[in-house]
This record gives sequence, structure tokens and C-alpha cells, in this order.
Amino acid sequence: MNYKSGFIAVIGRPNVGKSTLVNKIIGQKVAAMSDKPQTTRSRIRCILTREDAQFIFLDTPGIHKPKFKLGEHMLKAAEGTLKEVDVIFFVTDASEKFGGGEKYILERLENVTAPVILAINKIDLLDREKLLPIISAYSERRNFAAVVPISAADGTNVEELLDEAKKFLPEGPKYYPDDTLTDQPERLIIAEMIREKILHVTEDEVPHSIAVDIEEISERSKKSTYIRAIIYVERESQKGILIGKGGGLLKVVGQNARPEIEMLLGKKVFLDLWVKVKRNWRNSAGAIQNFGLSAPKD
Repeated sequence: MNYKSGFIAVIGRPNVGKSTLVNKIIGQKVAAMSDKPQTTRSRIRCILTREDAQFIFLDTPGIHKPKFKLGEHMLKAAEGTLKEVDVIFFVTDASEKFGGGEKYILERLENVTAPVILAINKIDLLDREKLLPIISAYSERRNFAAVVPISAADGTNVEELLDEAKKFLPEGPKYYPDDTLTDQPERLIIAEMIREKILHVTEDEVPHSIAVDIEEISERSKKSTYIRAIIYVERESQKGILIGKGGGLLKVVGQNARPEIEMLLGKKVFLDLWVKVKRNWRNSAGAIQNFGLSAPKD
């Protein structure tokens, strides 16, 4: 049997479970997850290697109409991905009605040549008799290469989704060694882990105004690592909210992020978190690039 390998874009509007799906496939958390929209800000490349195939996933930012330069970057990252891949997973939420967001994405798929597989997610939240009308509603709007109802949360039909994708992967080499899960720099993964924990404990505008920069990673001993992370917000009021009374909220962020970082690095971590204000950074191309969020080139 000839070996197959290829690139798969995972697209969909914000908060439909794209990152949850990628993490379930990989078997380890690589992409940040949250119940808030727009968790993923750049393309996270994750790799699943099997005996007969290598699947390389691009977990893209949720496609939405942008309000800031950061949003424009996110949209460009997502749409640029569609030109580079062999297969596209269009992930939708079975628990929500077809709306403007789905229509917006389908319009952007009209000129795409790669096969598009519809992954109807969150079927664990749905009565089964309601599934067929959902499949019909989407199938009337586009001729998909395959339609697979899934639950990224519990893994239902995820293997079936991979089987469908494999049909369209070209014959090719292994692009990455067998044990590689992501090609993202360690600093970026750690920053995303911290940002995810902030998303879990903050509300309203604060989550979307946050960027995390890993300023220092240094080995203190063979068994411990020191990490200093700067959390940037856009306003002084947001800084106060994030730090919390007596530093309590920031302490919770550190306590929640530390175990996952220690699992990633395989050693104890001293996590030193600081909060700084960088006004209006989401509208600054320079700041976006400094935070590792520069838009991909066409």
C-alpha cells in the first residue's frame, strides 16, 4: 500500500468546536479551547501520524466579519489556508440553526477546488431524529464530498471523519517524524495555554483584548524551568480586572495553566505572570506581528 500524506484545513465560524476536534484527533491539547468565540488567532498546525497516512491539520481562526486589524488578520489566515490544502473540514454546530455565519463561509467555499467534508459537530447535544433535516439543509446548499455527524467532545464518528479525509489525501512522504504533534514553537504553545486559562476566568471584552508574550524561558535545574509571561491588555481597567483583588484572579490563571505547561515540558515550572497595558494593540499591525500573529503571505 502506498503511503498517503496531506494537509487538512479545519474551518467554521467561531465556537463550533474546531480546536476541540483537532485536540481529540491528536490525542493531546495543542490548540486553545474556550466557550468564547475567536479563541484561535492563528493557524495551528497539528500532525497525526498513522502506519499508512500522515494527516496535517491547520486549525484556523473562526471565520467572521472583522472589526479590528486583528480580526482582519484572523480572516486572512483562515481564508488563505483554503488555497493550500488537500481537504477541508467544514465544522458546524448541530445544536444551532443555519445562519449568516454558515452562509458567509459557504460563499467563500464557492471557488475552492479541494474536497469539502461537512462535519456536523455536537450531535451529543441533539436528538437523533433532528439530525436528518440538518444534513438535508446543508446538502441543498452545496455538494459536499462527504457528510459526517460527529461529537468532538466524546469522539463519536471522529475515526469515520478521518477515513473520509484519507480517501482524498494524495500519495506522499511523511512530512514530520512519527512523534511530532505540532510544528508550533514551544513559546507559542505555552502562550496559548496561558491565554486559554484567561478566557475561562474573564468576561465581556477582556478576553479579546488579551495577548500573551513569553518573555523568558530558562532552566533553573534539570527538574525545573522558569517562565516569565507578559499579559497585554488595552486599558488600565482591564488590567485591574485581570489581576483581580489582591492578585487573586491572576493567581488562578497561573494555577490553572501551570499543570498543562508542566505536562508539556515534562518538569516543574515556576510561572511568573505580569500584566501590562498596550493601548489599542488589536489595531496595530506591528503589535500583531510581535505577538506572533502576523498574517500569512498570499
